[in-house]
Amino acid sequence: MQVTEIITYSLIVGAVLAFGGIIWSYAKGLRKSPRDMWLLFIYNIIEYTAYMAMNLTLTLWLTADCGISDLGAGSYIMVWSILLSIIGMLTGAVVDTIGIRKTLLISIFFLLFSRFFMSFVTNPALIFILGFIPMAIGFAVVGPLVSIAIKKYTTKDTAAMGFGLFYVLMNLGYAIGSMLFDKIRGFFSVTDAATGAVNENAGTMFLGMHFTTYQMVFVIGFGFTIVSLIVAFFIRGNIELNDEGEVVKTPKKELGSGLESVKNSAIDVATMLKNVVVEKTFWIYIGILALTLFVRCVFFHFSYTFPKYGISVLGEGAPIGNIYGFLNSVLIIFAVPIVSYITKKTSSYKMMIIGSIVSSLACFIAVIPPSFFEGLTNTPLGELVFIKWLGLVDSPEKMSGITAVAEYWPLIFFIFIFTIGESIWSPRLMQFTAEIAPKGKEGTYIALSILPWFAAKFFVGPMSGLLIKIYTPFENGHPLPASPDHAMIWFWIGAMALLTPVTLFCFGKFFMRKLSAETENSSADK
Repeated sequence: MQVTEIITYSLIVGAVLAFGGIIWSYAKGLRKSPRDMWLLFIYNIIEYTAYMAMNLTLTLWLTADCGISDLGAGSYIMVWSILLSIIGMLTGAVVDTIGIRKTLLISIFFLLFSRFFMSFVTNPALIFILGFIPMAIGFAVVGPLVSIAIKKYTTKDTAAMGFGLFYVLMNLGYAIGSMLFDKIRGFFSVTDAATGAVNENAGTMFLGMHFTTYQMVFVIGFGFTIVSLIVAFFIRGNIELNDEGEVVKTPKKELGSGLESVKNSAIDVATMLKNVVVEKTFWIYIGILALTLFVRCVFFHFSYTFPKYGISVLGEGAPIGNIYGFLNSVLIIFAVPIVSYITKKTSSYKMMIIGSIVSSLACFIAVIPPSFFEGLTNTPLGELVFIKWLGLVDSPEKMSGITAVAEYWPLIFFIFIFTIGESIWSPRLMQFTAEIAPKGKEGTYIALSILPWFAAKFFVGPMSGLLIKIYTPFENGHPLPASPDHAMIWFWIGAMALLTPVTLFCFGKFFMRKLSAETENSSADK
């Protein structure tokens, strides 16, 4: 048996055993939580799988199927993302008002509606109305709803474990979705026998209609949403775990019926929002979150800039989903518990600075000339990457024939190191976002935490489109020759990301002192 075979099987067995151990340790700590939390986690995996596959497809689909330019696609995504944020800021208050189950079912209805029409409608105006608006309504609910549910389904002592498991399973969904994205693109692609050119958007006939490859991603996403709807029907909406670890029923709010119910719900939501936005604590909290914004924008570029960049630089059919989504998500699953255990006595403030430094600097690895890494290709590591993981060839002799083979290395190392940094800062940020919210206002605080991200989308979407247009342009859905300086995309993104550790170091302590003072004043008033 070859060395690479032994290493591959050892890694697979080790990963399976480690993943089982991680889930078991969380399950033991959360054994008193109601079954509803586990059903929610199943829903979580299904929804994030569909979301990841579709999200990586969006800019490619807008250009190839809807006829929108690179810059136009970036601006289109900006408008949709802003809409997603606006709705997200309102949904937390909705969850607080009408409960988890009703909000979840409403969310799934809108997701089904949007994914149905996105499967075959390509008119830019119609798809925004029938696809992007309902998708924004449906998906904006998911994050705040899951965070609120975890807080209700855990005690003060087990909340950290609940959020940790959520993060692990969310990334499991992302990993599956990334592989699904690559599998669909590979399955429905066509290779020209004469030239060897790959058309990954060739698609297939389905139900008597021709669907492109990118449209088939939405068709399959629709199927996943049907499954999530079945799971959601078994989740109860009026229970929570008290501080003694007992499952108790929560009183239902009397909102009337019919139009009166809608009116009363709207009044309650508006009142909740009004009460929160006048609190000093809330704005200090928003200020702290705003400092983390620059490094968080890298995720936006992974979703909307990286797919076109990867196809342009590595060629159509390149496994870009595995390079980003799978590597990032799988590494997060195993890195977060280890980092959390080692650093459990370190303050969140320090962890956010250290982690954001690592993630920001990682972006500059992508700018290193590929020739620097060429020596790694014909090694056991190269065999593990190109044969066992990415499956680009079936033997070491064929590795030199991989299109732009050396270009893979800087991207792989960039994402690997970025993820190490993410495992340091991201879980602490999520926990901070949920813990700081006052009781009864959790949903509103968590939803309004999107406010800084909302402001950022006015420039990060056009930035993505502009970078693609300058360095890796597309025409009619297919890449044009990339600029010799194409890696500068990641230089500019890295320079932006560095603002997070710089501003956290300069202003973070000031905000934390203010927050502590306001919390003490609130406690004294009570």
